Amino acid sequence: MRSKAVPDIVISRLPLYLRTLSHLAAEGKTITSSQELGQRLGLSSAQIRKDLSHFGEFGKQGTGYDIEFLQQQLKKILKVDRRRDVCLIGAGDLGHAIVLHHEMLEERGFHLVAVFDHNPRKIGKTIGHLEVIDSEAMPTIIRDQGIQIAIIAVPARSAQSVADTLVEAGIRAILSYAPITLNVPEGVQVQYIDPVIHLQHMTYYL
Repeated sequence: MRSKAVPDIVISRLPLYLRTLSHLAAEGKTITSSQELGQRLGLSSAQIRKDLSHFGEFGKQGTGYDIEFLQQQLKKILKVDRRRDVCLIGAGDLGHAIVLHHEMLEERGFHLVAVFDHNPRKIGKTIGHLEVIDSEAMPTIIRDQGIQIAIIAVPARSAQSVADTLVEAGIRAILSYAPITLNVPEGVQVQYIDPVIHLQHMTYYL
């Protein structure tokens, strides 16, 4: 359904649309408009219509968008209309928090199936519903289970070597909490979560 010509910035806004639609549905609404979505997201209605037009026609002029239908279509476009297995590397404080709040991932179709660490004091211990596995077994488990998505929650000094191992094992998408830019082959998607970067961005405007 997705064309290679679709700008990445458009793809990055689709999850925001999907989240907003979920909030609208939870409020009991069944129909929305580009104007309402724009007001909720701080975007113009024209921008929303343009973004969605890359993938087809989902609404009717004068009627708006059927929320349930648009949710289904966006899930198909983003390929989250099925369960996606995810592994986590790093069983420190951040890793603990991710595992213990895995319900947020589950609600959006991401199933945390394994957590890895190289620290002997952590291996074998249970975090939430998962037992910490020795990182040495990571490539084998990733290949055997066909896992394609990984979350990196390790210090910056270890992140690149972890990413290299993940890519070699078949991981195609990485969410990294490490404050470092990873070098990965073309075709491997990487997204970063670094609160300090966002804080520094905001302080410019203070």
